[in-house]
Amino acid sequence: MPERLQKVMAQAGVASRRASEKLILAGKVKVNGKVVTQLGTKVSGNDAVEVNGKLIEQAEEKVYFLFYKPRGVISAAKDNKGRKVVTDYFSDIPFRLYPVGRLDYDTSGLILITNDGKLANMLMHPRYKIEKTYVAKVKGIPSNNALKQLRLGVQLDTKHKSAPAKARIISSDKQKNSAIVSLTIHEGRYHQVKKMLEKVGYPVRKLKREKYGFLTLDGLTAGQYRPLSHNEVRNLEKLVNKK
Repeated sequence: MPERLQKVMAQAGVASRRASEKLILAGKVKVNGKVVTQLGTKVSGNDAVEVNGKLIEQAEEKVYFLFYKPRGVISAAKDNKGRKVVTDYFSDIPFRLYPVGRLDYDTSGLILITNDGKLANMLMHPRYKIEKTYVAKVKGIPSNNALKQLRLGVQLDTKHKSAPAKARIISSDKQKNSAIVSLTIHEGRYHQVKKMLEKVGYPVRKLKREKYGFLTLDGLTAGQYRPLSHNEVRNLEKLVNKK
């Protein structure tokens, strides 16, 4: 994603952003061999930037993708058992990528992939309470009492109780004794959604994450991805910076 020239210079340690702007206005900066004096100029990692005749080393370009993880894929950059991992789908992207958080091996759905470690760590930190919405096919049809328990919080084990969740039934089938349930949480404990639903008596048969913050899977099928727009990245940053 192209960035403003003064930001790239600041990230490379040339000077502060304001001081970098002064260098640009003074005609001290070249991009691909040509003097640039426009502060709105944007460059990418493929552009050669010189300051006072010296080529600067740009920080790696930050990239962000929304990926629809299929079932049967590991949420990791590599797997010592040789199983398929999410980054296998990005073999044509010339950056070292890793997933933001995880989805279980048998869970499908939305996961973010990036090389921006700082933003990834903030998005995963519990203090920022990023909402994630899951759709689960469960055995049985949850009662009103079960939904109330989910909304108040479920005791997962002797030490941990889940935070209040948003829970509702999307559809149900009495003949098959099953239902589709939507559950929105902001935590990320191991197998949390499965444990919450099992604790209230409705084990999960199939699970999918449909929403992460304001992001959805619209327009994608399992195994596909798309780059995040500049506005989407900024809005993700706002989700954590405002807190």
